[in-house]
Amino acid sequence: MNTAHIRSAERALSAGTWLIVAGAMLYSILTVTPLAAAHTPAHWAWTAPILPLVVDAAVVIVVRLDAVLARLGGHGGRWPIALRWMTGCMTLALNVADSALQGDLVGVAVHAVAPLLLIVTAETGLAYRRAIAAALKAQEEQQRAEREARERAAAERREQAERRAREEREHAAALAREQREHEARMAREQAEREAAARREEREQQQARERAEQAERERREREREQQQREREQREREARERALREQRERAERERRERQEREERAARERAALLAAGPATEKQPEDLARATVHAAFVEGLSVRAAVELCGWSVGWVSARYAEHRDPNGDRAELVIAGQ
Repeated sequence: MNTAHIRSAERALSAGTWLIVAGAMLYSILTVTPLAAAHTPAHWAWTAPILPLVVDAAVVIVVRLDAVLARLGGHGGRWPIALRWMTGCMTLALNVADSALQGDLVGVAVHAVAPLLLIVTAETGLAYRRAIAAALKAQEEQQRAEREARERAAAERREQAERRAREEREHAAALAREQREHEARMAREQAEREAAARREEREQQQARERAEQAERERREREREQQQREREQREREARERALREQRERAERERRERQEREERAARERAALLAAGPATEKQPEDLARATVHAAFVEGLSVRAAVELCGWSVGWVSARYAEHRDPNGDRAELVIAGQ
């Protein structure tokens, strides 16, 4: 089907649609006007034809704008659909209202023909117009594609003719240049071979230098790695020695503290024994005197604790006050 046939079908559709619309409008005016007049005050009866005219005018607007939108390939959205069905339902209701009120079912069926035909024609015409618009668009695109194909074919033929002429000229020029370029090519190839030999020798030299450089870098990295490992071992050895020294000092401090606590407990035990009822053995008496001296007790108190004479206890106190008394204190504390 060509464009002329599609245009002819579109004109037939438009003529038929408007004929049905005009007939439905006329029939609706003749049918609805008496109904409107019967339900309008007498002095306003002349306004009865306005209602069907308004409703049918909305139908005309919908049909006309749907035709334009279908031709442009557009879509009005939900509101045109709502208006189209609302006007159709209004026309149907107004046309069958009089017969329905009288209970005349045949009249309802007869008066429903025109509105229903108008509603279905509006929907069908819209679908037909969209299909015609799509067909016209496809036909135009096909014609444009064919025109572009013809233009491309003509352009390709021109390009082929120009290319053949250009190839002939280039071939003649190439034959003329070939003889001149042969000797230059031979000389250039010789020069290229020499340059390639020099380049290969230079690349080999560079490869040897890179290999030597890589070997030097590898050795340097190994030396650095060994240096880092040696420093790491030395640092770990220092840390280990320092840790052992701290542990040894802590152990000595705890041992010294334990000895002092043990000596303090022994002194406390000796002092807690109370006054001696008899003379203590000399070793025990020396320990008791030393405990009394350390706790700052008087000579008299030390005499009472150990049971020895004042002179002997005073001599022991003097020994403890002597600069060498530290050694004596350590000896007693170790007992």
